[in-house]
Amino acid sequence: MVELGFPMKIAVGSDHAGFLLKQKLSQKLAEQGHQVEDLGTTSTESTDYPDYAAAVGRKVASGEADRGLLVCMSGVGMSIAANKIHGVRSAVGVNPDEVALTRSHNDINVLALGSKYTDEQSAEQLVNIFLNTPFDGGRHARRVGKIEQLEKEEGSR
Repeated sequence: MVELGFPMKIAVGSDHAGFLLKQKLSQKLAEQGHQVEDLGTTSTESTDYPDYAAAVGRKVASGEADRGLLVCMSGVGMSIAANKIHGVRSAVGVNPDEVALTRSHNDINVLALGSKYTDEQSAEQLVNIFLNTPFDGGRHARRVGKIEQLEKEEGSR
């Protein structure tokens, strides 16, 4: 389990629409002492977001990264694609309260942001909440366990 407040290994990825915001957030995370692994893309040239969502999701699901951060135009496509990876719980970060709740209640391990709707300052705030909000456990652990069971059942089909 990741201890909050300690440097984390964070896998980051974006498509072309999220590239500039991903670069800025990666720099801030590194300045905070986190180990950032950038899995692409490397420019604003058009690219396919599922490739980067899968790469980040696999790093998180395998334990090679403590958390994942994805950025595309809306955040939605990245989140959908990342959630196809067994062991990933991703949500789109829209406002501070929602990000705190997705961490504390749903134990998300990948945050997706929409570059079209999230300015740099707001994105930094959402990422900090994502990294520093603990999972509440308790009744929420039971519910996350049911999500994990659904993954197992659906994966065996």
